[in-house]
Amino acid sequence: MERQQEMEQEAAVSTSQDEQTSLAARMGFQPGQVVQEIGYDDDVAYDLREAIEEQTGQDLVDEDYDDVADVVLVWFRDDDGDLTDTLVDAIGLLEDDGFIWLLTPKAGRDGYVAPSDVADAAQTAGLTQTKSVTVATEWSGTRMRGPKTR
Repeated sequence: MERQQEMEQEAAVSTSQDEQTSLAARMGFQPGQVVQEIGYDDDVAYDLREAIEEQTGQDLVDEDYDDVADVVLVWFRDDDGDLTDTLVDAIGLLEDDGFIWLLTPKAGRDGYVAPSDVADAAQTAGLTQTKSVTVATEWSGTRMRGPKTR
């Protein structure tokens, strides 16, 4: 009986990890991509971070990375400063065909950012929102691309 419970727990953990890895693939992460992470803190979705690393086969790089990235993953909370400035900074870190994932706390959570604020900041920064998804229990994600002017 105890072994059965262990197997069920392992299956539940495996399913959760598989779901997160599948989410990372649906979010557009691909093997070999360099993903730079901004706004990391102790409240981030660790399962999602691990799934992205598994999907890309690379560790996430931090804010001190000194080259361009394929994807910039931005964890942003309402009290983190100016969202437009953060997005403009993220654009400068991207490869020409790269994209940004802006992750914000869901409604009712500490640090919640209204979708209208996200839309305004994206537009001001010259970004287009291309996809929105729930990425974790506490976090929503918005994928953004810059203009194709380079």
